[in-house]
Amino acid sequence: MADKRPIDGYVDPNIPNPNGEGDAPIIIYGYTPTLALSILALILFTLLLLFHTYRFSTTRLYAFSTLLIFTTLCEIVGYIFRLRSSPPPIGNPYGVINFVVQYFFIVTAPVFLSAAIYTTLTSFIAALSEDSRDGVKRLSPFGLSKKTILGIFITADVVATIVQVAGAALIGVSQSNRKSPITANNILLAGLAFQVFAFLVFLILLFIFIFNSRKVMLSTDTADGGRGGGGGGAVMRMYTMALVASSLLVYLRTIFRLAETSQGVGGYASSHEVFFGVLEFAPIVVAIGLLGWWHPGRLVGRNGLLSSGDIR
Repeated sequence: MADKRPIDGYVDPNIPNPNGEGDAPIIIYGYTPTLALSILALILFTLLLLFHTYRFSTTRLYAFSTLLIFTTLCEIVGYIFRLRSSPPPIGNPYGVINFVVQYFFIVTAPVFLSAAIYTTLTSFIAALSEDSRDGVKRLSPFGLSKKTILGIFITADVVATIVQVAGAALIGVSQSNRKSPITANNILLAGLAFQVFAFLVFLILLFIFIFNSRKVMLSTDTADGGRGGGGGGAVMRMYTMALVASSLLVYLRTIFRLAETSQGVGGYASSHEVFFGVLEFAPIVVAIGLLGWWHPGRLVGRNGLLSSGDIR
């Protein structure tokens, strides 16, 4: 009993705590999750799931499409449990398991999205270099191979996510037992800091690739067959900019998570759902949408423009 603390956290004055076996004495979110945001998220991510399933069947860029399908599925599961944390009679915002499960899936989803972004970069490098060893060395940042790029950043994301989920779970346990969540929050913070650093390195590599490939893109501007007007270089740049925009949105989301966690449990950012909606939910929806509309399979897939030679 000596290490038990008084209730320190958000308690919704309009929602009595059911004090069930799986309930925390406070609402761990720092606010009561709104029903509207969860429903909107479920609708949009379901539409994006259908869209990317369609792209899976038409572009035949199976690895990329599968990763985006997994991304949307994780988001859907996450927001189902977030829905279960909304006010009664729909949910119970005091439930620990709902918080932990929604956090796990909403945090895991961008890992698949990031992996899809990494595979897109390596696909662009391979397509523009025509898979020649010299071409890859010339276009790829620091001459890194496809396997090296994927191995480094996917491993970094997996490690960072495991640390984050462990930290979030420990926060839930600490709050449920009325113990200090500081150590658990520091674990979560470490995972996020590592992820922010790793993705920053990736962004640097992405911009190096754009710099290295500028001559190749310019050389195709006079080619015929580019869709959407202009030459093939313009088409390639359009898809590359979609990749850059998606990457920056993912990075924005990760920076938000780092800033939120750095304020500690109950900080301003983590106790106002509007930040979650604008800086977690919205960037991921837009990023997935961009990668669906400018799907790299339309460029480097089996029947893509680069694969068919239409913009050579």
